[in-house]
Amino acid sequence: MARLKEHYRKTVIPALIKEFGYKNIMAVPKLEKITINMGVGEATQNPKLLDGAVRELAQITGQRPVITKAKKSVSAFKLREGMAIACMVTLRGDRMYEFFDRLTNIALPRVRDFRGVSTKSFDGRGNYTLGIRDQLIFPEIDYNKVEKTKGMNISITTTAKTDAEGLALLRHLGMPFAGVR
Repeated sequence: MARLKEHYRKTVIPALIKEFGYKNIMAVPKLEKITINMGVGEATQNPKLLDGAVRELAQITGQRPVITKAKKSVSAFKLREGMAIACMVTLRGDRMYEFFDRLTNIALPRVRDFRGVSTKSFDGRGNYTLGIRDQLIFPEIDYNKVEKTKGMNISITTTAKTDAEGLALLRHLGMPFAGVR
């Protein structure tokens, strides 16, 4: 079992019950899924860039990404409907906990001038999204094999009902929020 999952069961659940006064253990918020999306806008001119993005996302997550296609044609971006422009992975279960553990303890501290992630990126329902500008913060990526730095969006979906519950859950799991101790 994942180290973070064990930590969630032993320390996070009792802490959240104490903080919010849940009557039932099933009402305690938990991580549902983590979705990582890597958009490659330049893939319209150079489709080979998408192959690199797929390979890197597979290395980071340990799961094969799905290639997503454009839904609409936009002439200003030279984009036609059905063109492959991004790749994404949805992590659940143990893989999700392993990725979250690596993200909070290894990858985020490697960001230059890192002071913590913003607490304003919640969606109103306890889900959190953060953007990363550079895939090189993950130690799985070999710096020499990267032809172009690509950013990614990481959406953390929880079962929390409010942003306060989602913030408390992620804080107890070790997410380094700016200004929150």
